[in-house]
Amino acid sequence: MSVSQRFKHFFLPEFNRRYALRLVVLTLCAFIVFRYIFAPFYIQGESMAPTYRTGGITFSWRLAYMFSEPQRGDIVIIRLAGQRVALLKRIVALPGEQVEFRNGELFINGMKLHEPYLVKPSDWTQGPRIVDDGHYYVVGDNRSMPIQEHHFGEVAKERIIGTPAW
Repeated sequence: MSVSQRFKHFFLPEFNRRYALRLVVLTLCAFIVFRYIFAPFYIQGESMAPTYRTGGITFSWRLAYMFSEPQRGDIVIIRLAGQRVALLKRIVALPGEQVEFRNGELFINGMKLHEPYLVKPSDWTQGPRIVDDGHYYVVGDNRSMPIQEHHFGEVAKERIIGTPAW
């Protein structure tokens, strides 16, 4: 047996080729699953406290709205800019509905929305506005800070990339 044959036999036996192929297929499958279907998501900020706390990790279920529409009360992950920046918010109003904050209370179409997930009352006041077609009105659960310090409002459905898996 020549040196090159011994080298090939020693480093690339048949089971190692199968192992390498399995490893490549597994890596490709993991990349697809964790990039496009079940992506990890790091929570930074207190806008959804106490439901989700800063420093936590969850997964974004990106297929959540493939066959259905978002509903009021759904917690969604919204792509803000590129693939790296996203917000975690709750949908409070659907397309065509009127949204208004009065002395910290949320009104949808003139009726007060029951929000048991809120812990601290707020003093937010914002006049009525109609949610555009193809958009949803989102806001965080933690409204104890001044209204100027929050990111909230209408978001296009295309920006909703999924829901937290748990």
